[in-house]
Amino acid sequence: MHLAKWAHDLAEDLLAESLPKRWAHSRRVYSQALTLAPALGEDAELLAAAAIAHDVGYAAAAVDTGQHMIDGARYLRDVAGADSRLCSLVAFHTSSPWEASELGLSDALEEFGPAEPELVDAITYCDLTSSPVGALVDPAKRLVEVLDRYGPDHVVYRAVSAARPELLARVARVRQRSAEAAGLGIS
Repeated sequence: MHLAKWAHDLAEDLLAESLPKRWAHSRRVYSQALTLAPALGEDAELLAAAAIAHDVGYAAAAVDTGQHMIDGARYLRDVAGADSRLCSLVAFHTSSPWEASELGLSDALEEFGPAEPELVDAITYCDLTSSPVGALVDPAKRLVEVLDRYGPDHVVYRAVSAARPELLARVARVRQRSAEAAGLGIS
């Protein structure tokens, strides 16, 4: 778990003191990633590292474009020297492509492509099952909370509204893969 430990220490340094709620959320996202390890095999540690670091773009030291997914990925790549796959997962998590499109940052997002669909599904699942303060939450309720928090005039509201069907489909795919990995198969 060398990569995950490195990412944990980095994220803690950037978030724990200055953004304690974001840090609590990131720790829950990480813990959710650990539950997916049986379904991910060799990519389990990569997902754990991306999960704990997924919101480092909110840290003052990382802010560049204002889109935290791209900012976090750039910080990880340019400042921390992170692996390209880790940066890609951070860049593409949750509603990033929709938000990047809204902000005219699609080209900036492509710096980190192509996305790995199964891993993007997994990090999105982890993010959407974690509340802003680190509690477990139903993904549909989490999306409602995001929309309520930002309001219809905000770019995040527009992006999440457009992305909502796909985000919930990602959650469903992860649940299906996890069930299959556990030998339970859902029909």
